[in-house]
Parts: sequence; C-alpha cells; structure tokens
Amino acid sequence: MSVNAYQKAGEIASSPRDNEYRAFGMVINRLTEARNHTQVVEACHLNNRLWSTLTADLSRPENPLPADLKARLISLALWTYRHSAKVMRGDLGVQTLVDLNREIMVGLRGEAPAAAQSAA
Repeated sequence: MSVNAYQKAGEIASSPRDNEYRAFGMVINRLTEARNHTQVVEACHLNNRLWSTLTADLSRPENPLPADLKARLISLALWTYRHSAKVMRGDLGVQTLVDLNREIMVGLRGEAPAAAQSAA
C-alpha cells in the first residue's frame, strides 16, 4: 500500500477535533512564514476562513458545546476578523493571531492554557 493510502486512511479516522487542530497549525505556519504583504494578507484570509468555518459550526443547533463556550468562541472569531483587518492594513503584526490560535490548539488537546500553567 502506498504512503498516500495510509495518509488518507489516517485522515478518515481523524476526529473533528484533530482536523481542527491541524487546521489551526496550518494557519499558524502560514501566518509565521509570511514574508511580504501579499503573503500576510493571504494568511489572514486563511485565518478568517478557518474562524468563519468554526463560527458556522458553532452556530448549528446540534453543536454539542455548552452555549457559553460557543458564545465566547464566536466572540473570539469576531475579534480575529477585526484584528486581521488591522494586520492586513499594516497597522499590526501577526503575532497576536498566532498566539490566540496556539491557545485554541492547547484547548483542543485538552491541555491547561499557558497562562494557567505559569500561574501555578
């Protein structure tokens, strides 16, 4: 069996949480590797698409997350759109978006957030 077949089988067996984790990792890579304005804009658009997809999923009545968590995540999405606009204008850098996405990845893995770890 080829490597591609193994990769496809792994993708099929992945949980939605694993897929979200990988998507955030991909966006972080694009944000951190952007070297010029065009690449930054493209990375911000990708980030916005990811957050839009998450918002659409969070808005579905069958989404099992608690309502307060869904509301907080949607609020974060709205914040990322505003922040991304400032990044695309050249007013801010990408690091805050990267940091937020990393914290979301920590949550997807069920780990304690960095802020909580440093306070302990």
